Amino acid sequence: MSNAQASGPVSINIRARAKQRDLIDQAAGRLGRSRSDFTLEVSCREAQDVLLDQAFFTVDSGTFAKFQKLLDQPLPPTDQLRRLLSTKAPWEK
Repeated sequence: MSNAQASGPVSINIRARAKQRDLIDQAAGRLGRSRSDFTLEVSCREAQDVLLDQAFFTVDSGTFAKFQKLLDQPLPPTDQLRRLLSTKAPWEK
């Protein structure tokens, strides 16, 4: 654990344009969150995604072959999959 984590809350200051602040405030308000809570949650989630995208996993050749086989097999045609594939994306509505 780093010293910053052990010592409790710290301040993070950022500069933003008014339009950016207003957009963040609008989204935070829709979720009933404060600007700080919303910004910190979204920033941490994005930071985790970046770090996870950088992770390198190694497996033995047998495990990799099983993994490839799973990727090569099509999903069974279930009602749930049909519904998912026929649903329009939010930006298409």
